[in-house]
Amino acid sequence: MGVTLEVCVDSAEALAEAVAGGADRIEMCAALALGGLTPSAGLIAAAARCDVPVVAMIRPRAGDFVWSGAEVAMMEAEIAAIRGAGLAGVVLGASLPDGRLDVPVLWRLVTAARGMELVLHRCIDLAPDMEEALEQAVGLGFHRVLTSGGAVTAEAGAARIASLLARAEGRIAVMPGSGVTPANAQLFKGLGIAEIHASCSASVPVAGRAVEMGFAPPVLRRTDAEAVRALRRALE
Repeated sequence: MGVTLEVCVDSAEALAEAVAGGADRIEMCAALALGGLTPSAGLIAAAARCDVPVVAMIRPRAGDFVWSGAEVAMMEAEIAAIRGAGLAGVVLGASLPDGRLDVPVLWRLVTAARGMELVLHRCIDLAPDMEEALEQAVGLGFHRVLTSGGAVTAEAGAARIASLLARAEGRIAVMPGSGVTPANAQLFKGLGIAEIHASCSASVPVAGRAVEMGFAPPVLRRTDAEAVRALRRALE
């Protein structure tokens, strides 16, 4: 079997581009420039009409992954909405102030999402002991974990990703993400990965009053179907 290609998107246009380019799975978010937040009801509805599996980010705000009680309750409600829409799964994470996984909070979220695909997001990259965090993820019932190996990019963290793959022993999928491109795809394939995560995006300049008024940055990243195809070819 080939490597499963997951593409993260944050708009209906990006969703269409990712599907057209041949993505095997979609991670649906809002605000990818902030690392991804819970998608809106409209984006969830668009994802529900998609003909490839979609998992949705559950993250109510930007910043760290240390959640208040009110935020955990919000996340449980968001999980219920994703379940109700019929999406395949959810992408979750929760940390303690020192970066270790917040197992009690994660247990609440996993319980709310039971029966769906469960993905631990890059909060694991903040953990002081990533191997311990991986074991906790296995114990909580996660199906896969998205990681850059604790580095800013997955390429820089490739050695740690390889170590996590060896530790996982097939109990959980370890999925590299952050800075994955056709240029470094073979590096990850050589590690023996089964899944990979990328934005497959291109820089698009933005001008006009929207930028002047602070409604948009001068450059946006937008998913591009040809970029998806290029990564798919590089993984073959």
